[in-house]
Amino acid sequence: MFNKKIITTSILAALGAMAATSSYAADVDTTDVEVISVTGIRGGLERAMDLKRESDGIVDAISAEDIGKFPDTNLAESLQRITGVSIDRSGGEGSRVTVRGFGAANNLITLNGRQLPNTTGDRTFDFANVASESVTGVKVYKTSDASITSGGIGATIDLSTLKPLDHPGTKATFGGKAIDDKSSQNGSVTPELSGLFSQTFADDTIGIAISGSYQERESGMQQFLADQGYRASDASNGGWGGVPAGAEGGTNRPTSGIYSNPQQPRYVFEERQRERINGQLTFQYRPVDNFTATVDYTTFRNKVEEQHTDASVWFNYAGDRSESVWSDGPNAVPLIYSEIYDINSPADLADTSLTVGAWGNEQITDSIGLNLKWELSDDLTLELDHHSSVAEMKATDPRHGTRNNIQLPSYTRTRTGLDLTGNLPGIATGNIENFNPQTMRLSGSWFANDQYTSEIDQTQVKGKYFLNEDTNIDFGVSLNNVNNHYRHTQVQRPDWGGVGEAGDFADVNWTEDTILDKFDASAGNFAGTATQADYDLFNRIFYADFDEIVNAAEFADPIANVDGLYGDCKAAAGAAAGPNGEGQFCASTNWNEGTNRFTEEETTAAYFQVNYLGDLGDMPFSVHFGLRYEQTDVFSQASAPGYSRVEWTEDTSTSVTGVTGIETLSQSADYDVFLPNLNFNLNVTDDIVMRAATSKTISRASYNDLLGGTSINTGGSLSGYSGNSGNPGLEPLESINYDFSTEWYYAEGSYASVGYFRKDVSNWIRTGTKESNIFNLSNPLSGDKFNAAVAALGANASNLQIRNYIFENYADDPNVQPNFDAAGELDGGTIVGDPATDDAVVFNLNVPVNGDQEHTIDGFEFNVQHLFGESGFGGIANYTLVNSDLKYDNSSLNDTEALVGLSDTANLVLFYDNYGLQARVAYNWRDAFLNERRVNGDLTAPVYTDEYYQIDFNVSYDIPQVEGLTVFVEGINITEEYVKEFGRTNQLVYKLTQTGARYGVGVRYTF
Repeated sequence: MFNKKIITTSILAALGAMAATSSYAADVDTTDVEVISVTGIRGGLERAMDLKRESDGIVDAISAEDIGKFPDTNLAESLQRITGVSIDRSGGEGSRVTVRGFGAANNLITLNGRQLPNTTGDRTFDFANVASESVTGVKVYKTSDASITSGGIGATIDLSTLKPLDHPGTKATFGGKAIDDKSSQNGSVTPELSGLFSQTFADDTIGIAISGSYQERESGMQQFLADQGYRASDASNGGWGGVPAGAEGGTNRPTSGIYSNPQQPRYVFEERQRERINGQLTFQYRPVDNFTATVDYTTFRNKVEEQHTDASVWFNYAGDRSESVWSDGPNAVPLIYSEIYDINSPADLADTSLTVGAWGNEQITDSIGLNLKWELSDDLTLELDHHSSVAEMKATDPRHGTRNNIQLPSYTRTRTGLDLTGNLPGIATGNIENFNPQTMRLSGSWFANDQYTSEIDQTQVKGKYFLNEDTNIDFGVSLNNVNNHYRHTQVQRPDWGGVGEAGDFADVNWTEDTILDKFDASAGNFAGTATQADYDLFNRIFYADFDEIVNAAEFADPIANVDGLYGDCKAAAGAAAGPNGEGQFCASTNWNEGTNRFTEEETTAAYFQVNYLGDLGDMPFSVHFGLRYEQTDVFSQASAPGYSRVEWTEDTSTSVTGVTGIETLSQSADYDVFLPNLNFNLNVTDDIVMRAATSKTISRASYNDLLGGTSINTGGSLSGYSGNSGNPGLEPLESINYDFSTEWYYAEGSYASVGYFRKDVSNWIRTGTKESNIFNLSNPLSGDKFNAAVAALGANASNLQIRNYIFENYADDPNVQPNFDAAGELDGGTIVGDPATDDAVVFNLNVPVNGDQEHTIDGFEFNVQHLFGESGFGGIANYTLVNSDLKYDNSSLNDTEALVGLSDTANLVLFYDNYGLQARVAYNWRDAFLNERRVNGDLTAPVYTDEYYQIDFNVSYDIPQVEGLTVFVEGINITEEYVKEFGRTNQLVYKLTQTGARYGVGVRYTF
């Protein structure tokens, strides 16, 4: 079994290398060998186990059970079954992978060894774009190999597709499925179709394969969301954004440590329609035995439309808050937080808001590749691989853009509360019965439009040279050019204080519905408070067609009150337009007038790796030493609009307005790295393999971080002004890796393994902050007029009182523009920053920088795969334990270095495969982990995802009367678990997302 000649042939064949004409093959006579093909669940597991056993390093794999049948309907869902791999979900579906604690941005995903472009702005790959039917296998490389493209510290994951000459003859499979997604409130059943056909001709010298899939999916979600975050303060802060100490601060208001206040809690309901099309065409030609040419074309198309409605309240940090109740501890949580307003007139009522939006985007990836493999002699093989790939993300409807919302407030709220004691945060208001379309008016709106384009041209030349039967050398060079282009425009109406009249939307065709019964979790209901009866749980929401709301909004806006404005997306004469002349309720596509950023990253690489086979006594071993050198040049060019003034248009915030033109900046940077690797594999017995490896790997900064230029948030407040700036000079993360594992292949199809890994990582990218007076703007919230109002009214004066004071006492100032209602009463207005009397606006810009500390991530991986003889039963169980000192400091109000995605994971899969019946149930668990280091002005905070488990199943049956015909049923998240995100403590809920189960019933025919 361990004859070195046979080992060499087996390894090269298993890895798809090219030594078919080597002298070793001549020693093996295969003319009379009977080939027994094992299919189904068991066959897929055995093929994956063989790949793991025969690999040069620590590799895990998934193999399709049969052609056209991957183990799960989503590739990410299959990957999470691998030890050390966990996933993030989007819309209830596996989206991105984390490996050994490193998030999606630190793992490299390739297709047939090629890096693909993406449209996320970072280096992550969204598996929701790829149908599983066209993928024949996945390899997860956990240790380094010099021949593999760099970029994955966690792992490099390679997806492989069908090559027709590897499967001579005619192969075909066609399937159809009906999907019922319980997360959708619409309750529709949608189709999924797939097909694959492969044929070889001319004595198997010509092959062609074509595969395709089409899927429609209707999904939705119900969500509690605190996307504005919680305003964290030191206990000494009792000013705006804080809570005064003493009796006014409620029960147990902390006197030390950090406490956090809610800002804008909301209930969100979203419906989503997805249309996904995948296709691949592969042509192969092998005119002689030692030369193969492959040309392939791959396309992914994923179109998503979303409709969004939410109901929310905004805390003003005003009124009586003595009914608030606080938790103990250094990070105090408002178990119950309340604001009771002193209502002297209807003008003092606060708003309860309905926010509506409808948008869509389409992601398109096209890739064409050429591969030439030439076995020049028994000793030398060369391979040339090139692909040109383009990915684009754009709006499906130019009017709607890629994100939008219109806010419709009802100024009827007398009090506000948030109860965090239940499984679902409970929002409550006073006077909720008057929240309805008859009291709604128009507030602010914005229409954003984003367009991403990414292009990759990658050329790789690889070779293998056999010095003798014990030693061979891998070598090669490559050139990888990546261009990324990001464009953004935004049309914003900053009238968040409200315009028009109550009832402007009463004639819209509204549908009223309830909220709380849509959640499985129960909401906190202010039980135990003295005035519980005065709080009405927020349980009312209204839905309507977005275009109908937009048309009504055009008439409600006294400035943009022009019929047809929305229809042609142009502002009529006399109407206020967006910065590019477009209507106020329409996204702009004039990219030359918005943010326009471009990066080019060119990497030249060369590598060699020596592979040696030997014996230690009776124990065969292999050692692989490699070195990869890479030199990378980065060029960044960014354009963004400049601004001329700051307007204070509502009580709690200002707007930066007056586009003056476009500013452009170019920057360049470069770096080079040497990446050595050493893998050692020892066959202790016929059944036990021990491995040790060390290497240096890198993970490059996200494209968003590399984009130069500065963009600002056009909203400001008393807490300050913020913005973002890229840094093309960022160096990649560097990791020194150590791996040890032992694998015991104790029976056919069964094995157990245990491994230890350690990664010492430097150059961590964190968020730094720098102050900037960009645009030289004047701040109406800091200057003579503002200071005079505070001096006259006192330090505890509200923003409304300060604004009214300025309107009343500076009426002759041209920068003070009060509004009056029909009765002649003061009704808000605009205060413009004055360079003669106001201080300069200071923007706190978030800038990515490399840290100077090294941090260690280490852990253990345990895995067992067992087949119970010929009974058909089997199972997989694995657990990954990950640890690091790189954890977020919850006691700090500043951003801290921390590893996003670090968590323990576990999987348990039980299956049966016999007599044409295949059944599998899978349990996946992931511990709580940091998913975001949120940096947004003074709302810097960690956001964690709570521990989560999910149970999936699938069952299929081969119809005995019709060979090749299979019927199946599957279920995803059958216990309908929800995902919870929280802040410094578990009770500080940022997000609770409920999606639901998804079921499919289908049929597949294979021949």
